[in-house]
Amino acid sequence: MAAVEQIGDPQPLSGRRRGRPPATDSADTRQAILEAARALFAERGYGAVTNKDVASAAGITTGALYHYVESKLDLYAEVDRDMQRTIYRRFQDAVVSSDTFLGKLTAVLEAAHQMGIEDPSLAGFVGAVRTDARRHPEIDERLSRYAEAREQFFVDIVDAGLSTGEIAPAHKPEMVEFVRTVLVGLTETVGMSAEQHRRAVDAVTGLLRGTIFTPLD
Repeated sequence: MAAVEQIGDPQPLSGRRRGRPPATDSADTRQAILEAARALFAERGYGAVTNKDVASAAGITTGALYHYVESKLDLYAEVDRDMQRTIYRRFQDAVVSSDTFLGKLTAVLEAAHQMGIEDPSLAGFVGAVRTDARRHPEIDERLSRYAEAREQFFVDIVDAGLSTGEIAPAHKPEMVEFVRTVLVGLTETVGMSAEQHRRAVDAVTGLLRGTIFTPLD
């Protein structure tokens, strides 16, 4: 699934920036900035967060922040790139665990559930991006470059079902939309407890396996 590797390819924050960060701890500082910014954007949204807020949360001065990032929009894009890379690498690891459509989708849903437990700010930022992109066109424009790679990830899962016979070719478009809706919805777990998310994942997989619903028609 080569397309997944294109999502959020890492680019050091300092590569295009003013000056140079301290040589000994630049990688640690970069990660601290990304994690602090992700948590703040997830909690407050793009408009309510300042670079001063991020610097304070990361334990650096605002001046030091500008060694790594030129603007808040630039920082937001870097946080999104890091988030996409984190999520879709975990998803890629999950899909290789099975050769079937149902096996791949189930593994990805389990990965989403585990990530939500490990780091709620990931799911929070996913939700914030959708709201922020509607409110701030510059965000939507900057982040749109990753849409094609994400789309291919959904298509690849469905194509696995076509190859195994689980999905009829005529139903590929509907199944791509189904996979997108399920994965996007269950990656954004804002407002859901771990128990609620667990039940939602189990409901989706149970429906697909035919174990929790019997149609009357």
